[in-house]
This record gives sequence, C-alpha cells and structure tokens, in this order.
Amino acid sequence: MSKCDKIRHVVRIQQMLKRWRRKARATAGATSSRASAAPSDVPAGHVAVCVGASCKRFVVRATYLNHPIFRNLLVEAEEVYGFKNSGPLTIPCDEAVFEEIIRVVSISDPDPTWSVVKS
Repeated sequence: MSKCDKIRHVVRIQQMLKRWRRKARATAGATSSRASAAPSDVPAGHVAVCVGASCKRFVVRATYLNHPIFRNLLVEAEEVYGFKNSGPLTIPCDEAVFEEIIRVVSISDPDPTWSVVKS
C-alpha cells in the first residue's frame, strides 16, 4: 500500500468515526430525558455493538475502536451497511471470530482493566 493510499485510508476512517460520533450525539440528545429515568447498561468509555447474523450485543471499550483490527471491521461495516444504517453499530462478523478479535485486542491493550460484556 503506497503512502498516498495509507493517507486516504486514514482520512476515510476519521470521517467514519466523525459520522458515528455525530450520530451518537444526536441519539444521546434525543434520549437524554429518558437517560435520567433509566440507567444505561453501557458504562462510560464503552460502546455497544451488534455482531453477526443474530445481532448478538457486546459492550466493548471505546479505545478498542482505534485498534487496526477494529478499524478493518469498521471499514467492512461501512461497506456492508453504509452510514444510513439506523440503530446500533453493527459489525458483519461471526460471533466466535469477534470474540477472538476482542481477546487479541485486549491482550495488546496496555490498560489491564479491560472489559467486554456480552448481552
């Protein structure tokens, strides 16, 4: 991959993250009145994702989204679902493969207090 291609790839990932953050803020603003009534099951610094055909829900550290393996998953999610996908962030990946990816990413995470919650 040439240097120019790498730059384009990084810019594309940054644009994807900005769109998802904007979407998350809009969703959070719409549900802020409900948030005080019912506690969220997603801790601060984490994000919920749906994985696989059965849309199994996982709660993972938001910092994992910066890992190169996760970046590839996000690019694949964009290609499959696009940005017009309503609802939670959906990862087109087999659940067992995703669990293995989480294991690998957590090993490379310098913070030993990582957590993954399956819902």
